[in-house]
Amino acid sequence: NAFRILLAVFMIYAGFSHLTINRIDFQAQVPDWLPLSKDLVVVLSGIVEMVLGLGLAFWKNKRIHFGWALAIFFILIFPGNIAQYIGGKDAFGALDSDRARLIRLFFQPVLVAWALWSSGAWAAWRTRNENN
Repeated sequence: NAFRILLAVFMIYAGFSHLTINRIDFQAQVPDWLPLSKDLVVVLSGIVEMVLGLGLAFWKNKRIHFGWALAIFFILIFPGNIAQYIGGKDAFGALDSDRARLIRLFFQPVLVAWALWSSGAWAAWRTRNENN
């Protein structure tokens, strides 16, 4: 539960920062090929992050669904991280080198696993498959 709550708080904060203090930095992650305004993508993804974080934290009987949704969200935003690396776009003060941006790419699978594990989604999926 502690890891689930920690992830939820992280997501709520990240979503809030999409709309406020890091709005410009998050735009560096939006791929140029996406046919939408970078600002719109940042705002919408921030709202999605807050909703997923709140759901993961407070909607107990839907926790597994929120875990899957968050894992899928992390997969869907991964092309933005790749675009930031390929484009060499600096952001957040810490992502100011190719090395830092490359290292960051390896954390995305960790976030996917964290969402599935902490929400119970992975355990529920394994139990379901064992019973079939």
